[in-house]
Amino acid sequence: MLFMPVLYGFIGSVLIAGAAYWKKSLSMTGGIAAVLLGTTMYACGSLAWFGTLIAFFISSSLLSKLKHQRKAAAESGYAKGGRRDAGQVAANGGLGLLLCIGNAIWPDPVWWYIYLGVMATVNADTWATEIGGLSKSIPRSIVNGKPVAAGTSGGITGLGLFASLLGGAFIGLVGGIYHLGESHEANSFIVVLVLLGAIAGLSGSLVDSWLGATLQVMFYCDVCGKTIEKQEHCSQKARQIRGLRGMSNDVVNASSSLIGGVICFYLSTLPL
Repeated sequence: MLFMPVLYGFIGSVLIAGAAYWKKSLSMTGGIAAVLLGTTMYACGSLAWFGTLIAFFISSSLLSKLKHQRKAAAESGYAKGGRRDAGQVAANGGLGLLLCIGNAIWPDPVWWYIYLGVMATVNADTWATEIGGLSKSIPRSIVNGKPVAAGTSGGITGLGLFASLLGGAFIGLVGGIYHLGESHEANSFIVVLVLLGAIAGLSGSLVDSWLGATLQVMFYCDVCGKTIEKQEHCSQKARQIRGLRGMSNDVVNASSSLIGGVICFYLSTLPL
């Protein structure tokens, strides 16, 4: 019966989203979106789909609390800080949900590999941001290699790249463990998914950085003099200074995660 999976997914999602809201990792709209996303994911997919999503959410939420005060200055120019709203939840998990629904309607392994790459990318990008923000080295632009201020879109560090690699590998590991429990694959299958997650996650994260540095819309606040990602700041409209209108941070995240998913699927078709 469909009722029980929906109920289980709803209870689990409420508990996790509620705890995240209490810890101020989610806004109210973000919590509602997370419950809807998680419930639907559990109802349409297996534990591997739902568990991978939860692994991303929990790990990224915990990392967002690392040395929060130190990262606060860098995050002051972001469109959104560590507390995720509905837009961020949709950008990070919406595409994965569509892939899960697609697999429920027309079962095929291709959905899973694209999903793994999507989640590996969003996790890799989040880990790169959260852990990379603790780096003592000066970030450099992914476009020209010049030093940029901490928190600048497209800025990368060695620590951030390493964190990105680990973030993607983590999703591959979690997905592999859950998937192994539902199939008869050999144990080496986990190793394959870890490698796929690491490569796809890092690649997608680098695409995210490049899009953030080139196409993402950015604004300038004439009041405080900050370059920001949102159209309003200091209670007034900010000036657009670069990028494509409509290419927000959420759109960049969704686009790069799709590319990461395609990379993961392509790699899965290559002979070992």
